[in-house]
Amino acid sequence: MSPIKIITDSTAYLPDTYLKQYDIDVVPLSLIWEGKVYYDGIDISATEFYTRMTQTNALPTTSQVPVSDFETIFRKNLEAGNELLVLPVSSGLSGTFESALQARESFPGAPIEIVETKLVSMALSFMVLAAARAAEQGASLAECKAVAEAAYSKIGVYFIVQDLKYLAAGGRINSAKRLMGTALNIKPLLEIRDGKIEAVESIISMRKGIERMVQLIERNINGREPVRVSVFHALAPKEAEELLARITQKFNAVESILSEVSPVIGSHVGPGTLSIAYMVG
Repeated sequence: MSPIKIITDSTAYLPDTYLKQYDIDVVPLSLIWEGKVYYDGIDISATEFYTRMTQTNALPTTSQVPVSDFETIFRKNLEAGNELLVLPVSSGLSGTFESALQARESFPGAPIEIVETKLVSMALSFMVLAAARAAEQGASLAECKAVAEAAYSKIGVYFIVQDLKYLAAGGRINSAKRLMGTALNIKPLLEIRDGKIEAVESIISMRKGIERMVQLIERNINGREPVRVSVFHALAPKEAEELLARITQKFNAVESILSEVSPVIGSHVGPGTLSIAYMVG
């Protein structure tokens, strides 16, 4: 059986240790900022990106992975004898999924499976890790795809956002409009729902927002095991570390991962964002 190569994109922002351990390939999205193009996580780190966001009024725009970039990575892996499982960001947030589908048309009959993940950030990474671990244990391409698809119902993610202006400018949050025009200190609590970022409710402080995220996750987990958790952040490392330690203990997590919100996603939520992703079962 040919080796299975897992391919995802930069919005997952899975830490390098995992990428190396499971030999996962990452295709970057790009940012266009003040006339210059940056490849997500390559030309600009998350910390650099968010620090700069706090120092300028010019907001970046984002761009999906080009079809040609997928063709390049597909060709390289197929020539190496690999079968490919592609797990891109939700099509509700980016055209990257469509780019992958178009690129596959250049390789008729090739062993390339592409999943509509309906996920992003560390929620997507938990799906990627589930598939990568199945591949490591000798699962076939079809079996790895089935593992990835089955993971979706076990995964959830919440974001608490520091500043409304990035949501308003980005236009990617379906129900964000109903949060606009409220008190300036309102912090929107968001989730990934059916592949899109949706507003859950408005919270009056970050501290209460964090408490609410933990409550919602406890309700969703509902005593099930095993639990995997991740806290990822946009220029809030201390808060993220403390929150990860807390929920790892609270949910007796078998795996806990600290990461950052990728610059492409961060351009829509802004500095100060704190997020929790989890996978149960």
